[in-house]
Amino acid sequence: MSVSIPGSGWDKFRAKLAWVSPALCVQLGGILGTFATIIYLQTPQLTALKQQGKNLSKAALQQEEAKAKAQLSISKQLPTFGFKNLVADWHFINFIQYFGDNEVRQKAGYASAMEYFDAILDRDPRFFDAYFYLSNTGSIYAGQPERSVALMNRGLKSLSPKVPDRSYFIWRLKAVDELLFLGNASEARNSMQNAANWARQYDTEEGQNVARLSQNTANYLARNPNSKQAQFDAWNMVLKAAIDDFAIKRAIVGIRGTGGKVTMSPTGEFKVEAPVKD
Repeated sequence: MSVSIPGSGWDKFRAKLAWVSPALCVQLGGILGTFATIIYLQTPQLTALKQQGKNLSKAALQQEEAKAKAQLSISKQLPTFGFKNLVADWHFINFIQYFGDNEVRQKAGYASAMEYFDAILDRDPRFFDAYFYLSNTGSIYAGQPERSVALMNRGLKSLSPKVPDRSYFIWRLKAVDELLFLGNASEARNSMQNAANWARQYDTEEGQNVARLSQNTANYLARNPNSKQAQFDAWNMVLKAAIDDFAIKRAIVGIRGTGGKVTMSPTGEFKVEAPVKD
């Protein structure tokens, strides 16, 4: 069973194109030229990795991965002609293709993954869905939680409690990485407190629930930096935000490690029980 975020990157890319008028065709020509350059830089490596994944050695694949990483970094310097969001969407679509090629990723690893998110969030720091993929990919797959947190810190400077909508989740994602993968309970507590503060500005049921849960976790960490309850809450969030089966299994192991329980209902839904409180 896998969990996905509603609204694919491709659907959002097409939606953003829908408002473009004919008067912008000339500008779009420049945009498409930029995209063509990005494609030229990125696609050969992605295609090579995908088509040759069954035949190339691990070392050869990792060399191709390094080339793709370097060229993706170069692509961030290309002009966007005022359409940064569209370029961010394009990088995100390429990331989905990159991430989804499991056979190649098992051999070549995820060395380029964080370069994608650097490019995506540099162009569009308000790209809400990208942060969910960033947290999962950076900490669980790429093994770079410190860079994941750094990119979130950079993005948060451009955000506010209601821009983008439900941006309190980004503080919660950052807290998860800080607590579970960096072992920094103090920073995690601050992030959870900020999540609670931002969520309180919403009069929705979800907003109020997130405010309560985030405040509780911040309180647990203030009293006990090694709180099992706080770790359980963090792993439970990883489970809810998981983007594939590997991340789901990792979250379940983490939840059980805190003393919590995870079972599956006959309909395929996870039932999670918290550990005995600290």
